[in-house]
Amino acid sequence: MAHQDRYGLTLSTTSAEAAVAYREGVDLLLAAWTGAAEAFERAIEADPDFALAHIARARIHTFYQQGDVARTKAAQARELVARNGSEREKSHVETLALAVEGQLPAALASTLKHLEAHPRDAIVMSLPMGAFGLFAFSGMADHDQARVDLCGRYAHHYGDDWWYLYNHGWALTENNDVSRGRAMIERAFSLREANANAVHALLHAMFEDGSVDEADALVDRWIPTYDRAGILHGHIRWHQALGALEYGDAGRALKIYSEVLQPAVTKAPPLNAITDGASLLWRLQAYGHAVPERLWADAEASAQRAFPRSSIPFADVHMALFAAATHNHAALEERLGVIEKRISDGKLPAGPVVPALFRAMSAFAEGDYRGCVTHLSPMLDEIVRIGGSHAQRTLIEDTFIVALMKSGDLPRARAILDARLHRRPSPRDTSWMTQQNA
Repeated sequence: MAHQDRYGLTLSTTSAEAAVAYREGVDLLLAAWTGAAEAFERAIEADPDFALAHIARARIHTFYQQGDVARTKAAQARELVARNGSEREKSHVETLALAVEGQLPAALASTLKHLEAHPRDAIVMSLPMGAFGLFAFSGMADHDQARVDLCGRYAHHYGDDWWYLYNHGWALTENNDVSRGRAMIERAFSLREANANAVHALLHAMFEDGSVDEADALVDRWIPTYDRAGILHGHIRWHQALGALEYGDAGRALKIYSEVLQPAVTKAPPLNAITDGASLLWRLQAYGHAVPERLWADAEASAQRAFPRSSIPFADVHMALFAAATHNHAALEERLGVIEKRISDGKLPAGPVVPALFRAMSAFAEGDYRGCVTHLSPMLDEIVRIGGSHAQRTLIEDTFIVALMKSGDLPRARAILDARLHRRPSPRDTSWMTQQNA
Protein backbone atom coordinates (compact mmCIF):
# COMPACT_ATOMS: atom_id res chain seq x y z
CA MET A 1 0.00 0.00 0.00
CA ALA A 2 1.30 3.45 -0.92
CA HIS A 3 2.25 5.77 1.91
CA GLN A 4 0.53 9.13 2.26
CA ASP A 5 1.07 12.39 4.09
CA ARG A 6 -1.48 13.73 6.62
CA TYR A 7 -3.39 15.42 3.82
CA GLY A 8 -3.87 12.22 1.84
CA LEU A 9 -1.20 12.90 -0.78
CA THR A 10 0.82 9.92 -2.00
CA LEU A 11 4.50 9.77 -1.00
CA SER A 12 7.08 8.13 -3.27
CA THR A 13 8.85 6.14 -0.60
CA THR A 14 8.64 2.45 0.11
CA SER A 15 9.84 2.96 3.67
CA ALA A 16 7.17 3.10 6.34
CA GLU A 17 9.74 4.57 8.72
CA ALA A 18 10.56 7.37 6.26
CA ALA A 19 6.87 8.14 5.73
CA VAL A 20 6.20 8.33 9.49
CA ALA A 21 9.19 10.61 10.06
CA TYR A 22 8.22 12.82 7.14
CA ARG A 23 4.64 13.22 8.39
CA GLU A 24 5.97 14.14 11.83
CA GLY A 25 8.40 16.63 10.31
CA VAL A 26 5.69 18.30 8.25
CA ASP A 27 3.46 18.81 11.29
CA LEU A 28 6.36 20.19 13.34
CA LEU A 29 7.35 22.50 10.48
CA LEU A 30 3.78 23.77 10.05
CA ALA A 31 3.55 24.37 13.81
CA ALA A 32 6.97 26.14 13.96
CA TRP A 33 7.92 23.55 16.57
CA THR A 34 11.33 22.15 17.37
CA GLY A 35 12.32 18.75 15.98
CA ALA A 36 11.25 19.23 12.35
CA ALA A 37 14.81 19.17 10.99
CA GLU A 38 15.61 16.04 12.96
CA ALA A 39 12.44 14.33 11.72
CA PHE A 40 13.35 15.03 8.09
CA GLU A 41 16.87 13.76 8.75
CA ARG A 42 15.37 10.50 10.06
CA ALA A 43 13.25 10.25 6.92
CA ILE A 44 16.34 10.73 4.75
CA GLU A 45 18.28 8.15 6.75
CA ALA A 46 15.45 5.62 6.32
CA ASP A 47 15.17 6.37 2.59
CA PRO A 48 18.07 8.36 1.08
CA ASP A 49 16.15 8.63 -2.22
CA PHE A 50 13.10 10.33 -0.66
CA ALA A 51 13.13 13.69 -2.48
CA LEU A 52 10.42 15.40 -0.42
CA ALA A 53 12.37 14.88 2.80
CA HIS A 54 15.46 16.45 1.20
CA ILE A 55 13.62 19.55 -0.04
CA ALA A 56 11.82 19.99 3.30
CA ARG A 57 15.18 19.86 5.07
CA ALA A 58 16.52 22.40 2.60
CA ARG A 59 13.70 24.77 3.48
CA ILE A 60 14.65 24.72 7.15
CA HIS A 61 18.27 25.44 6.20
CA THR A 62 17.07 28.59 4.41
CA PHE A 63 15.39 29.85 7.59
CA TYR A 64 18.85 30.00 9.17
CA GLN A 65 20.55 31.44 6.06
CA GLN A 66 22.50 28.26 5.46
CA GLY A 67 22.28 28.98 1.75
CA ASP A 68 25.00 26.72 0.36
CA VAL A 69 23.77 23.55 2.04
CA ALA A 70 20.15 24.46 1.27
CA ARG A 71 20.87 24.86 -2.44
CA THR A 72 22.86 21.64 -2.48
CA LYS A 73 19.96 19.76 -0.93
CA ALA A 74 17.52 21.39 -3.35
CA ALA A 75 19.63 20.25 -6.30
CA GLN A 76 19.75 16.74 -4.84
CA ALA A 77 15.98 16.74 -4.39
CA ARG A 78 15.51 17.74 -8.04
CA GLU A 79 17.68 14.84 -9.18
CA LEU A 80 15.94 12.32 -6.95
CA VAL A 81 12.39 13.38 -7.78
CA ALA A 82 13.16 13.28 -11.51
CA ARG A 83 14.06 9.59 -11.11
CA ASN A 84 11.34 8.31 -8.84
CA GLY A 85 8.82 11.02 -7.99
CA SER A 86 5.25 11.58 -9.08
CA GLU A 87 4.22 14.62 -11.12
CA ARG A 88 2.86 16.20 -7.94
CA GLU A 89 6.16 15.64 -6.15
CA LYS A 90 8.17 17.01 -9.08
CA SER A 91 6.13 20.20 -9.00
CA HIS A 92 6.38 20.31 -5.18
CA VAL A 93 10.18 20.01 -5.25
CA GLU A 94 10.59 22.54 -8.05
CA THR A 95 8.42 25.11 -6.26
CA LEU A 96 10.29 24.78 -2.97
CA ALA A 97 13.64 24.74 -4.78
CA LEU A 98 12.84 28.07 -6.42
CA ALA A 99 12.08 29.53 -2.98
CA VAL A 100 15.28 28.04 -1.54
CA GLU A 101 17.27 29.64 -4.36
CA GLY A 102 15.74 33.05 -3.69
CA GLN A 103 13.84 33.17 -6.99
CA LEU A 104 10.81 34.63 -5.24
CA PRO A 105 8.63 35.78 -8.18
CA ALA A 106 9.14 32.44 -9.92
CA ALA A 107 8.45 30.57 -6.67
CA LEU A 108 5.19 32.48 -6.18
CA ALA A 109 4.04 31.78 -9.74
CA SER A 110 4.93 28.11 -9.35
CA THR A 111 3.12 27.95 -6.00
CA LEU A 112 -0.13 29.32 -7.39
CA LYS A 113 0.00 26.97 -10.39
CA HIS A 114 0.79 23.97 -8.18
CA LEU A 115 -2.10 24.66 -5.82
CA GLU A 116 -4.60 24.68 -8.67
CA ALA A 117 -3.85 20.98 -9.15
CA HIS A 118 -2.87 20.05 -5.58
CA PRO A 119 -4.67 22.36 -3.13
CA ARG A 120 -4.00 20.11 -0.13
CA ASP A 121 -0.24 20.31 -0.52
CA ALA A 122 0.16 22.24 2.73
CA ILE A 123 3.92 22.82 2.61
CA VAL A 124 3.59 24.48 -0.79
CA MET A 125 0.58 26.46 0.36
CA SER A 126 2.58 27.66 3.36
CA LEU A 127 5.06 29.46 1.08
CA PRO A 128 2.90 32.55 0.35
CA MET A 129 1.44 32.70 3.86
CA GLY A 130 2.49 34.83 6.83
CA ALA A 131 4.47 38.00 7.36
CA PHE A 132 7.63 36.55 5.76
CA GLY A 133 5.91 34.65 2.96
CA LEU A 134 6.09 34.99 -0.81
CA PHE A 135 3.09 37.33 -0.93
CA ALA A 136 4.43 39.59 1.83
CA PHE A 137 7.83 39.86 0.14
CA SER A 138 6.42 40.30 -3.37
CA GLY A 139 6.30 44.09 -3.23
CA MET A 140 2.52 43.97 -3.71
CA ALA A 141 0.46 46.65 -2.00
CA ASP A 142 -2.45 44.24 -1.58
CA HIS A 143 -0.61 41.17 -0.32
CA ASP A 144 -2.87 40.95 2.77
CA GLN A 145 -5.92 40.66 0.52
CA ALA A 146 -4.09 38.15 -1.68
CA ARG A 147 -3.57 35.85 1.33
CA VAL A 148 -7.23 36.14 2.29
CA ASP A 149 -8.28 35.30 -1.26
CA LEU A 150 -5.95 32.30 -1.46
CA CYS A 151 -7.14 30.90 1.86
CA GLY A 152 -10.76 31.41 0.90
CA ARG A 153 -10.29 29.76 -2.47
CA TYR A 154 -9.13 26.49 -0.90
CA ALA A 155 -11.01 26.55 2.41
CA HIS A 156 -13.27 23.66 1.46
CA HIS A 157 -10.20 21.45 0.95
CA TYR A 158 -9.05 21.90 4.56
CA GLY A 159 -12.16 22.15 6.71
CA ASP A 160 -11.31 22.18 10.42
CA ASP A 161 -7.57 21.62 9.94
CA TRP A 162 -5.48 23.33 12.64
CA TRP A 163 -2.81 24.51 10.21
CA TYR A 164 -5.23 25.96 7.70
CA LEU A 165 -7.39 27.66 10.35
CA TYR A 166 -4.56 29.65 11.89
CA ASN A 167 -3.35 30.75 8.45
CA HIS A 168 -6.77 31.84 7.27
CA GLY A 169 -7.43 33.55 10.60
CA TRP A 170 -4.16 35.46 10.54
CA ALA A 171 -4.73 36.52 6.94
CA LEU A 172 -8.13 37.91 7.92
CA THR A 173 -6.66 39.67 10.95
CA GLU A 174 -3.96 41.38 8.88
CA ASN A 175 -6.66 42.41 6.40
CA ASN A 176 -8.69 44.19 9.12
CA ASP A 177 -11.29 41.44 9.67
CA VAL A 178 -10.00 41.01 13.21
CA SER A 179 -12.99 39.50 15.02
CA ARG A 180 -13.55 36.76 12.45
CA GLY A 181 -9.82 36.11 12.15
CA ARG A 182 -9.26 35.84 15.88
CA ALA A 183 -12.09 33.31 16.21
CA MET A 184 -10.46 31.10 13.57
CA ILE A 185 -7.05 31.34 15.22
CA GLU A 186 -8.49 30.47 18.62
CA ARG A 187 -10.13 27.41 17.07
CA ALA A 188 -6.78 26.37 15.58
CA PHE A 189 -5.06 26.84 18.94
CA SER A 190 -7.70 24.73 20.70
CA LEU A 191 -7.06 21.91 18.23
CA ARG A 192 -3.27 21.96 18.77
CA GLU A 193 -1.68 24.03 21.53
CA ALA A 194 1.81 22.81 20.64
CA ASN A 195 1.65 25.24 17.76
CA ALA A 196 3.84 28.33 17.91
CA ASN A 197 2.38 29.61 14.67
CA ALA A 198 -1.12 29.70 16.17
CA VAL A 199 0.10 31.49 19.31
CA HIS A 200 1.96 33.97 17.13
CA ALA A 201 -1.11 34.64 14.99
CA LEU A 202 -3.25 35.01 18.12
CA LEU A 203 -0.83 37.60 19.50
CA HIS A 204 -1.24 39.55 16.28
CA ALA A 205 -5.01 39.42 16.61
CA MET A 206 -4.70 40.64 20.20
CA PHE A 207 -2.42 43.45 19.03
CA GLU A 208 -5.03 44.51 16.49
CA ASP A 209 -7.94 44.53 18.95
CA GLY A 210 -5.95 46.07 21.81
CA SER A 211 -5.96 43.05 24.15
CA VAL A 212 -2.59 43.96 25.65
CA ASP A 213 -3.07 42.32 29.06
CA GLU A 214 -4.63 39.19 27.57
CA ALA A 215 -1.68 38.81 25.20
CA ASP A 216 0.78 39.18 28.08
CA ALA A 217 -1.03 36.50 30.07
CA LEU A 218 -1.09 34.16 27.07
CA VAL A 219 2.67 34.39 26.65
CA ASP A 220 3.29 33.86 30.37
CA ARG A 221 1.11 30.76 30.37
CA TRP A 222 2.26 29.22 27.11
CA ILE A 223 5.95 30.08 26.63
CA PRO A 224 7.24 27.55 29.23
CA THR A 225 5.99 24.79 26.89
CA TYR A 226 8.12 26.07 23.98
CA ASP A 227 11.83 25.36 23.69
CA ARG A 228 14.09 28.41 23.46
CA ALA A 229 15.43 26.95 20.22
CA GLY A 230 11.97 27.23 18.66
CA ILE A 231 12.01 29.45 15.60
CA LEU A 232 9.43 31.86 17.07
CA HIS A 233 10.47 31.82 20.73
CA GLY A 234 12.24 35.16 20.66
CA HIS A 235 9.60 36.77 18.46
CA ILE A 236 6.80 35.73 20.79
CA ARG A 237 8.67 37.39 23.67
CA TRP A 238 9.15 40.41 21.38
CA HIS A 239 5.36 40.71 21.28
CA GLN A 240 5.39 40.72 25.07
CA ALA A 241 7.96 43.54 25.01
CA LEU A 242 5.66 45.57 22.75
CA GLY A 243 2.95 45.11 25.35
CA ALA A 244 5.28 46.42 28.04
CA LEU A 245 5.95 49.51 25.95
CA GLU A 246 2.23 50.16 25.69
CA TYR A 247 2.44 51.00 29.40
CA GLY A 248 5.79 52.77 29.13
CA ASP A 249 7.60 49.96 30.95
CA ALA A 250 10.98 50.33 29.28
CA GLY A 251 12.69 48.32 32.02
CA ARG A 252 10.66 45.23 31.27
CA ALA A 253 11.10 45.64 27.51
CA LEU A 254 14.88 45.90 27.94
CA LYS A 255 14.85 42.87 30.24
CA ILE A 256 13.11 40.82 27.54
CA TYR A 257 15.66 42.10 25.03
CA SER A 258 18.56 41.03 27.24
CA GLU A 259 17.00 37.62 27.96
CA VAL A 260 16.11 36.43 24.47
CA LEU A 261 16.70 39.01 21.73
CA GLN A 262 20.23 40.42 21.97
CA PRO A 263 22.82 38.79 19.67
CA ALA A 264 24.71 37.05 22.49
CA VAL A 265 21.70 34.99 23.55
CA THR A 266 19.22 34.79 20.68
CA LYS A 267 18.52 31.46 19.04
CA ALA A 268 16.30 33.00 16.37
CA PRO A 269 16.97 32.77 12.63
CA PRO A 270 18.91 35.79 11.34
CA LEU A 271 15.94 37.60 9.77
CA ASN A 272 13.88 37.32 12.97
CA ALA A 273 16.87 38.29 15.08
CA ILE A 274 17.77 41.50 13.27
CA THR A 275 14.20 42.69 12.73
CA ASP A 276 13.07 42.01 16.29
CA GLY A 277 16.21 43.55 17.78
CA ALA A 278 16.28 46.66 15.60
CA SER A 279 12.57 47.38 15.90
CA LEU A 280 12.46 47.00 19.68
CA LEU A 281 15.51 49.19 20.30
CA TRP A 282 14.20 51.78 17.84
CA ARG A 283 10.78 51.85 19.49
CA LEU A 284 12.36 52.32 22.91
CA GLN A 285 14.41 55.25 21.71
CA ALA A 286 11.63 56.82 19.63
CA TYR A 287 9.26 56.65 22.60
CA GLY A 288 11.78 58.62 24.67
CA HIS A 289 13.49 55.84 26.63
CA ALA A 290 17.25 55.55 27.01
CA VAL A 291 18.96 52.74 25.12
CA PRO A 292 22.59 51.98 26.05
CA GLU A 293 24.86 52.66 23.07
CA ARG A 294 26.54 49.27 23.49
CA LEU A 295 23.23 47.52 22.75
CA TRP A 296 22.96 49.32 19.43
CA ALA A 297 26.64 48.73 18.63
CA ASP A 298 26.52 44.99 19.41
CA ALA A 299 23.28 44.51 17.51
CA GLU A 300 24.48 46.42 14.45
CA ALA A 301 27.73 44.44 14.30
CA SER A 302 25.79 41.19 14.41
CA ALA A 303 23.32 42.43 11.79
CA GLN A 304 26.11 43.47 9.42
CA ARG A 305 27.56 39.97 9.64
CA ALA A 306 24.17 38.40 8.90
CA PHE A 307 23.12 40.82 6.14
CA PRO A 308 26.30 42.35 4.66
CA ARG A 309 24.56 43.09 1.35
CA SER A 310 21.20 44.44 0.28
CA SER A 311 18.56 41.71 0.21
CA ILE A 312 14.81 41.75 0.78
CA PRO A 313 13.40 45.23 1.54
CA PHE A 314 12.10 44.20 4.97
CA ALA A 315 15.62 43.30 6.06
CA ASP A 316 17.10 46.36 4.40
CA VAL A 317 14.75 48.73 6.22
CA HIS A 318 15.78 47.23 9.56
CA MET A 319 19.43 47.51 8.58
CA ALA A 320 18.70 51.19 7.96
CA LEU A 321 17.46 51.45 11.56
CA PHE A 322 20.78 50.12 12.83
CA ALA A 323 22.80 52.43 10.59
CA ALA A 324 20.69 55.47 11.49
CA ALA A 325 20.71 54.82 15.24
CA THR A 326 24.49 54.31 15.33
CA HIS A 327 25.08 57.19 12.89
CA ASN A 328 26.85 54.79 10.54
CA HIS A 329 26.34 57.04 7.53
CA ALA A 330 28.74 55.11 5.32
CA ALA A 331 26.84 51.84 5.76
CA LEU A 332 23.50 53.54 5.19
CA GLU A 333 24.64 55.33 2.03
CA GLU A 334 26.29 52.22 0.61
CA ARG A 335 23.15 50.12 1.02
CA LEU A 336 20.97 52.97 -0.20
CA GLY A 337 23.03 53.23 -3.38
CA VAL A 338 22.51 49.54 -4.12
CA ILE A 339 18.78 49.84 -3.48
CA GLU A 340 18.42 52.81 -5.81
CA LYS A 341 20.33 50.92 -8.52
CA ARG A 342 17.97 47.96 -8.09
CA ILE A 343 15.00 50.29 -8.50
CA SER A 344 16.44 51.90 -11.63
CA ASP A 345 17.06 48.41 -13.06
CA GLY A 346 13.47 47.40 -12.34
CA LYS A 347 14.59 44.75 -9.85
CA LEU A 348 12.94 45.98 -6.64
CA PRO A 349 9.16 45.49 -6.77
CA ALA A 350 8.66 47.32 -3.47
CA GLY A 351 9.82 50.48 -5.25
CA PRO A 352 10.58 54.00 -3.97
CA VAL A 353 9.17 53.41 -0.49
CA VAL A 354 12.40 51.64 0.48
CA PRO A 355 14.85 54.51 -0.08
CA ALA A 356 12.28 56.93 1.35
CA LEU A 357 12.28 54.93 4.58
CA PHE A 358 16.07 54.98 4.68
CA ARG A 359 16.10 58.76 4.42
CA ALA A 360 13.24 59.22 6.87
CA MET A 361 14.81 57.08 9.57
CA SER A 362 18.18 58.73 9.09
CA ALA A 363 16.59 62.16 9.43
CA PHE A 364 14.76 61.09 12.59
CA ALA A 365 17.95 59.76 14.19
CA GLU A 366 19.72 63.03 13.40
CA GLY A 367 16.93 65.07 15.01
CA ASP A 368 15.64 66.38 11.67
CA TYR A 369 11.99 65.69 12.44
CA ARG A 370 10.60 67.89 9.69
CA GLY A 371 12.80 66.05 7.24
CA CYS A 372 11.51 62.72 8.53
CA VAL A 373 7.92 63.92 8.02
CA THR A 374 8.74 65.15 4.53
CA HIS A 375 10.19 61.79 3.47
CA LEU A 376 7.43 59.70 5.06
CA SER A 377 4.32 61.72 4.22
CA PRO A 378 3.94 60.64 0.58
CA MET A 379 4.84 57.03 1.39
CA LEU A 380 2.53 56.13 4.27
CA ASP A 381 0.17 54.15 2.03
CA GLU A 382 3.09 52.34 0.40
CA ILE A 383 4.78 50.98 3.54
CA VAL A 384 2.88 47.71 3.20
CA ARG A 385 5.06 46.92 0.17
CA ILE A 386 8.09 46.10 2.35
CA GLY A 387 6.31 43.07 3.81
CA GLY A 388 6.18 41.91 7.39
CA SER A 389 3.10 42.24 9.57
CA HIS A 390 1.01 45.26 10.49
CA ALA A 391 2.37 45.08 14.05
CA GLN A 392 5.92 45.25 12.70
CA ARG A 393 5.19 48.07 10.26
CA THR A 394 3.48 50.11 13.01
CA LEU A 395 7.02 51.12 14.01
CA ILE A 396 7.11 53.38 10.95
CA GLU A 397 3.78 55.03 11.71
CA ASP A 398 4.84 55.50 15.33
CA THR A 399 8.05 57.16 14.15
CA PHE A 400 5.98 59.44 11.92
CA ILE A 401 3.70 60.42 14.83
CA VAL A 402 6.66 61.20 17.09
CA ALA A 403 8.27 63.22 14.29
CA LEU A 404 5.03 65.19 13.88
CA MET A 405 4.89 65.92 17.60
CA LYS A 406 8.55 66.92 17.80
CA SER A 407 8.26 69.16 14.74
CA GLY A 408 5.23 70.93 16.19
CA ASP A 409 2.58 69.57 13.82
CA LEU A 410 0.23 68.67 16.67
CA PRO A 411 -3.07 68.78 14.71
CA ARG A 412 -1.84 66.14 12.28
CA ALA A 413 -0.47 63.98 15.09
CA ARG A 414 -3.81 64.21 16.93
CA ALA A 415 -5.73 63.24 13.80
CA ILE A 416 -3.67 60.06 13.33
CA LEU A 417 -3.89 59.16 17.01
CA ASP A 418 -7.64 59.74 17.02
CA ALA A 419 -8.08 57.42 14.03
CA ARG A 420 -5.95 54.73 15.66
CA LEU A 421 -7.80 54.95 18.97
CA HIS A 422 -11.11 54.51 17.16
CA ARG A 423 -9.69 51.32 15.66
CA ARG A 424 -8.09 49.83 18.78
CA PRO A 425 -7.54 50.85 22.41
CA SER A 426 -3.93 51.67 23.20
CA PRO A 427 -2.54 52.94 26.52
CA ARG A 428 0.40 54.49 24.71
CA ASP A 429 -1.74 56.27 22.10
CA THR A 430 -4.06 57.48 24.85
CA SER A 431 -1.07 58.91 26.71
CA TRP A 432 0.23 60.60 23.55
CA MET A 433 -3.21 62.05 22.83
CA THR A 434 -3.42 63.41 26.38
CA GLN A 435 -0.04 65.06 25.95
CA GLN A 436 -1.19 66.76 22.75
CA ASN A 437 -4.39 68.04 24.37
CA ALA A 438 -2.62 69.37 27.47
